[in-house]
Amino acid sequence: MKEEALLERIVVDSEIMLGKPVIKGTRLSVDIIIEKMAYGEIINELKEDYPFISEEDIRAALLYAVRRLANEEVYAA
Repeated sequence: MKEEALLERIVVDSEIMLGKPVIKGTRLSVDIIIEKMAYGEIINELKEDYPFISEEDIRAALLYAVRRLANEEVYAA
């Protein structure tokens, strides 16, 4: 799936979860998905926990996080 199509699955709206990025049509935030994966959950487990999301939604969350981090500026001390 193309990058643009994946990123369209992520919504940032001040009226939803105080503007946190979420999976479109849900209140499931990108940071929850990333955190669960960091603690070892795999895609199938996430889909069991949140049956309303798809594998593409999870991949979109990962891509969104990567794009945000890639644009982060780091200054040497």
